[in-house]
Formats: sequence, C-alpha cells, structure tokens
Amino acid sequence: MTATTDTALDTARVRAWLAAAETGRVGPDLEARLIAGGRSNPTYELTDGARRWILRRPPLGHVLPTAHDMGREYRALAALAGSAVPVPRTVGLCTDTAVLGAPFYVMDKLDGVTLRTAADTGRLTPEQRKTLSANLIGVLVALHEVDPAAVGLDGWGRPDGYLERQLRRWLAQWESSRTAPRPEVDELHARLRAAVPPNRFPGIVHGDFKIDNLMVDAADPTRIVGVLDWELGTLGDTLTDLGILCSFWDQNGEFHNPITAGATALPGFPTRDELVAAYAAARGIDVAEMDWYLVFADFKIAVILEGIHARHTQGLTEGADFDTVGAMVGPLLNRALERAARSSLFR
Repeated sequence: MTATTDTALDTARVRAWLAAAETGRVGPDLEARLIAGGRSNPTYELTDGARRWILRRPPLGHVLPTAHDMGREYRALAALAGSAVPVPRTVGLCTDTAVLGAPFYVMDKLDGVTLRTAADTGRLTPEQRKTLSANLIGVLVALHEVDPAAVGLDGWGRPDGYLERQLRRWLAQWESSRTAPRPEVDELHARLRAAVPPNRFPGIVHGDFKIDNLMVDAADPTRIVGVLDWELGTLGDTLTDLGILCSFWDQNGEFHNPITAGATALPGFPTRDELVAAYAAARGIDVAEMDWYLVFADFKIAVILEGIHARHTQGLTEGADFDTVGAMVGPLLNRALERAARSSLFR
C-alpha cells in the first residue's frame, strides 16, 4: 500500500527505487508530502513510518536547459560529505525518467528546523541571532575555501568568464519567461555588463545562500546542521554568494526583500555592512566591488521570481504561496537600479 498527497509523485515507483538504493531497508508503506515553502524545485518528504528522506525533482514547465540539474545538486552534496560544510547524507540519484517523468535524487531528512520568517527568527534571543550570524558566515567562508579538485568537483563549472555568462544566462531566462515588458531589466543588464569586475576569488558557489536555505538544530538554533538547495551551485565567483546573502539580509530602515520580509531585521542580527566586513575579515580579502554583486543579486532574484510567476500563471507550480510571487519582481528591480545609481562602480 502506498499513499501520497500529490498525484505528481508515484510513491509505488519511488518506493521500489528507494528500496533498491537503500538495499531493502524501506518499509512496505511509503508516504510522500509536498513540503511547503519551495518556490522552484518541488521537494517532498518521504517516510515509511520509521525513517524519513527528502526527494527533489525539477519543476514542471519550461526552464533553461542547464537549470534544475538534479545531477549537479547530487554531485555537490556527495562531494561535500565530511567537509566543514554540513550537508545531508545522499541516498542516490535516479536518472531513469520512467520512475517520475524526470530525474530526481533522495537524501536523508535532517533533524532540524528552517528559519524562514520574522516569526521564526523572532523566537531566538538577540544573543542567539548574533551567534547564528557568526556561524552562518563561518559556513559560507568554509565553503568558499574548499578546494574543488580535492573533493572531486573539478570540472563542475568554469570560473573563467563566470560573471559574463551569468549575465547572459539570466537575461535569456528573462526573455523566455517574462509575463510583461520591463525596460528596467535591459537597463540593469547594460549597467552590470559595463562594470563586470574581475573574478578574483574563484571557488565553489552555492548560488542561493540565505538564511532559509540553512537548517539549524531544533534544540540549539545557533548550530547549522545543513546547507540545502544546491540547484544553482557551480564553480564561479564566490562573492556572488555574499551578494545573494546580502540581498536577502533585511535590516531596519531599508527596503526588505519581499521573500524574507524582515527575517533578519531584529536585534542581534548584524547589519549588512557588518556581515560583509565579517566575511572579508574571515577570508582576509577586500570586497571593494561589493556594490556590483549586490545589484547583480537583486537582478538575478527578480528574474528567478518572474520565471516562477510565469509557471504559476500556466498552472505548473505545486504547493501554496505562489500568488504573490509576481509582485516581488518590480521592487527588486527598482532596488537594484537605486543601488546602481548610488554606486561609483556604475559611473
């Protein structure tokens, strides 16, 4: 007997595959639950009543040919096992599309919680928020100091020309998924292209490093037990991760990213400038071109959200909370333009 709350996941076929991958250690009844909060790759919690796993598959609908590559995610998680970067144990990668209609992979479900909203982070004390922030920077620095070749990730990406390719990629994604004309996208792209900084710090890039892509210990929310959602990971310019983190890092007196909506705008969390300074000090580097990475981060996130909005309007998203995604695009583009206008890097 199998059960599921979502018809897109055939738990009978998944159970057969999982039993083979786990050498038979799977109970006869497998249940699947679509996890709320995911806005890109559909993510499911699986359980046989005794153990729990996480399954990730690509979204329905049109995406870039290189996007949502399950093999890339799986390779990163497997490579970082045992490193200073906490990741869940991987079970296996399924490339047989006869099972679910698309490739997917399965990993252990971590015993922890994700801090997504101001209500979640509001339950922490100011001292806990301060310690969590320091540990978050520590994990990001540890990731960026991993030698890709030493963990088998050489060839996982091409650091040379990474920023130029990123600009082309996200403009192409915009053109393929836009639901309304926005001249500010072309303006931002032109400004970013004219001011591309040199890639001075190549390494492993997570691509979406932010507080709600981390899992923390339920008993000690300052301890990070897992870095999740590696769908945008590659080898490239590591400062793009810091830009993404800052884009999602809310603080009082400034526009809040509409996804996180104030999650880090609470006492104890450092300011964005303090976050950048802590990262730079830990790596012993200068980040004089940080404005470029902040503008690029807002541009990239806006394009991603437009793609999700486009799939939602076509009925190709799964789960709740998609109705407001389209409204997030404009504010992010506007903030990026304002930052570019203030920065000497874009003049």
